[in-house]
Amino acid sequence: MKFEIVQCYAADVDAVQATYLDADFYAQLTTLPAVGGIDFLSQHVDGDVVEQQIRFRFSGNLSAAVRAVLDPAKLTWVDSSVIDRRARRARFRFLPDHYPDRLTCSGVRVLTADGPGCTRQVASAEISVRAPLVGGAIERAIVSGLRENAEAEAAAVERWISR
Repeated sequence: MKFEIVQCYAADVDAVQATYLDADFYAQLTTLPAVGGIDFLSQHVDGDVVEQQIRFRFSGNLSAAVRAVLDPAKLTWVDSSVIDRRARRARFRFLPDHYPDRLTCSGVRVLTADGPGCTRQVASAEISVRAPLVGGAIERAIVSGLRENAEAEAAAVERWISR
């Protein structure tokens, strides 16, 4: 399933990018609607290229049919990203801690200045869940959770920058 998530921030593009590269920002992200936990695992900087890994735990709603196939407590993954700070572009992929044979997700996030003090981020990605009968429902639930989180995350980024 291909999907796109657009986020808009009332903040400068460089400040938004710096926020996403700040481990302390993730430590305070405790109220995202479909994420039950975030752990900033690592970051390696080589000039304008930053590799970072962040673990997420899905805590959104799943139907009984989905829960019969997947244990919601095992829906954790590492967002492994390679960020080009100069291009303001990140290639990412989700590395599932469990069910690696059933879940794949990868894509690109691009930050652009959308006027003075206004930034836009577009994530274009593809997710695939291999589970008989319920794969599509799981994909839709995860993408729905990601969309819901994106809205809450944008507000958290703005608060972080204005502190």
